[in-house]
Amino acid sequence: MKRIWRIGAAAFAAAGIAVSAAGAALAQDKGTVYYLVPTLLDEFQTGSIDAIKKFMGDVGYEVIALDAQNRSDLQLNQVDDVLNLDADAVVLAAVDFDAIKPGIEKLREAGVPVMIFDRQITSTPSDLTSVAGTVEIGYTAAAEAERLLKEKNGEVKGKILQILGDPGDPYTLDIQKGFEEKMGAYDGVEIITHPAMQWEASNAGNIAQDQLLINPDIDLIFNHAAHLSVAVAAVLEAAGKKPGEIMMMSSNGAPVGLDLIRKGWLQVEVEQPMYAQAAALAMFADKIIAGEELTPGTYNITGLDSVLTIEDWGPNIKIPGAAITADNVDDPAFWGNLQPPTEPVSPVQ
Repeated sequence: MKRIWRIGAAAFAAAGIAVSAAGAALAQDKGTVYYLVPTLLDEFQTGSIDAIKKFMGDVGYEVIALDAQNRSDLQLNQVDDVLNLDADAVVLAAVDFDAIKPGIEKLREAGVPVMIFDRQITSTPSDLTSVAGTVEIGYTAAAEAERLLKEKNGEVKGKILQILGDPGDPYTLDIQKGFEEKMGAYDGVEIITHPAMQWEASNAGNIAQDQLLINPDIDLIFNHAAHLSVAVAAVLEAAGKKPGEIMMMSSNGAPVGLDLIRKGWLQVEVEQPMYAQAAALAMFADKIIAGEELTPGTYNITGLDSVLTIEDWGPNIKIPGAAITADNVDDPAFWGNLQPPTEPVSPVQ
């Protein structure tokens, strides 16, 4: 389509016909970015495709998404495919942060810049990493857990079931690290942790069902993604529990999580700021593709003060999240309300 448009624009110009502003924007298309998506199993991943396409489109790039179906071998094969497709850059959300390392190195050796989205990779350099402050999400979740336990039990004590995502994903490991670091200050808190392999909601449901039999006195369940909470809420309902009888939290801000807050099953959703993470990639895309150095400092990303640092693995921008509760669940700033910013982003100069 890009080449066809350029021929068409040239023909219009030769004929002395004015090109519309919209057409001029298309005629100046800067190239193609391939987005390697780990899975389409949850709303964050599917929503990220639309967000990255929107923001990259704002700055002149076409985005083509390839779904790895939660298979690291398929994602590595997609790297080989992209190398044959004249990509200007790759945005990567890894299925497995260890398995994808040779693929990143292969792309960069071939001169294709790699921007890491959402799932931080520190074992090999990349050209930009745009992530939520995941350890900080764990801190925020811990502060909310402290509040909920104190409201229920009079002090910060009780039993927490923590259901991780897949342990091959640093997103869930960092949240666990932050959460347990803060909750470790309370001797009266017991945390039981199990991973929902492959981020499968059914695995989270099975964990909850088993643990309710073993530990019927669970006070709070902390799921590391909203789609896991949907399965857990179904288990609680099937067990005869009422909304809020066993408190629950999630940590990505998806629409289903916000719906569960409105229904009373979920007390807190700690948002992962997906719109801002996607916008950051677009804002720096020109510099990255041109091979220019990025300047560390604080940048305003869709209204959020975000910090760019230069790490051993390359430039890293960290974007803050926030706690969503029944008091603020309808705020359109949260991506789970599916009202993306209308203001286009601009390239960093």
